[in-house]
Amino acid sequence: MNLNQIVNMILRRVMRQLIRKGVDKGIGMAAGGRSARSGDDMTPEERKRARAAKETARKAKRAARLARRMR
Repeated sequence: MNLNQIVNMILRRVMRQLIRKGVDKGIGMAAGGRSARSGDDMTPEERKRARAAKETARKAKRAARLARRMR
């Protein structure tokens, strides 16, 4: 194994981890992360939608983890 292969192997692992964190963060933000309104400002319908969005985000993260394991 030469130096180029070793460097590529390390870079691939680092990039995979960074991309995984970015995808997880993006899913979290899309589901109403820090920028979401507080519970006091929301109507009951908005709270219901926010809860559903968070649950969908959890399911998406779980599916992504499962897909990564299957690789």
